Amino acid sequence: MNLYLLFKSIHLIAVISWMAGLLYLPRIFVYHAENINSSNIFKTMERKLFYYIMTPAMILSWIFGLMLIFTLGFSVFNELWIQLKLTFVILLTIYHFYLGKFVSNFAINQNNNSSKFYRIINEIPTILLIIIVFIVVFKPL
Repeated sequence: MNLYLLFKSIHLIAVISWMAGLLYLPRIFVYHAENINSSNIFKTMERKLFYYIMTPAMILSWIFGLMLIFTLGFSVFNELWIQLKLTFVILLTIYHFYLGKFVSNFAINQNNNSSKFYRIINEIPTILLIIIVFIVVFKPL
């Protein structure tokens, strides 16, 4: 069996799961900020999505991404595309934990942001995803 293709497949599945959460969680925040009366339902959705789906998917994305690098050889770090990809994936990871802060704030009824704020930050992972995909496909020197 080709380990590179196995690692790549698992990496892609994990990234898709992680991205789905990164795109959906801020939408839940929008509805939560607009519907305080349904707060417990949203708190449960946010907690489960963040801790049971997004965080494990992020960890698997990192593990299998690093295994892909290991399979290719560490000389790949000399290539601009991998440096750029890792930079943007680190930004996605920071964004992930930024969302985690909001999950915690909502859990203790300390949301200080409007639904408009969550609509705006919901665009961040889309932009980063587009950049990452183009970098990986075109591999700029």
